[in-house]
Amino acid sequence: MIDDFAKEYLHNDLREIRKAMLWKLDGLSEYDVRRPLTSTGTNLLGLVKHLSLWESRYFGEVFDRPFPEPLPRWDEAEARGADMWATEQETREQITDRYRRVWEHSDATINALAIDSPGYVPWWPRPNVQLFNILVHTLTETSRHAGHADILREQLDGSTGTAAEYAAKRDAAFWEAQHAKIERAAKAAADAKPHRIGF
Repeated sequence: MIDDFAKEYLHNDLREIRKAMLWKLDGLSEYDVRRPLTSTGTNLLGLVKHLSLWESRYFGEVFDRPFPEPLPRWDEAEARGADMWATEQETREQITDRYRRVWEHSDATINALAIDSPGYVPWWPRPNVQLFNILVHTLTETSRHAGHADILREQLDGSTGTAAEYAAKRDAAFWEAQHAKIERAAKAAADAKPHRIGF
């Protein structure tokens, strides 16, 4: 009973955070979903592409239920990093539609297996796993990248939140005042004389 509850709880959280990832693309131009927004090139569409590739592996080949579309090998050195950005030939629709197909495939795996079903992750130091491990790992990884997407989207248009109905939209004056207040506090803390800690 607790196993079924744990599996459904993790699965529901994964479903929600997946939707949040795609929502981060809504209303943005083709350029804005693709352009590098950090020094390492992190971008919104690349995050979705990356998540679709790895989720398809984790709920596919790890449980001997391969995703039915071609995937690059996980150990191909020349392919490393290619999943983190979209080429000009790849459309937003191709990437987001594939992510949705991955969800369907993953959901079928999750629904078919018990939470303690064994799997094998050849790229992990301890490769013998259970569905529980992969659910937790994929939820953690997706949430991590959703956090990245939050920051990237905020940089683009100030939009924050996990869904349109919860988006925090404030005017530029509010954010400028908030930024200035936090900057003042940071400077004051940096300029303060260090307190001596000791006996």
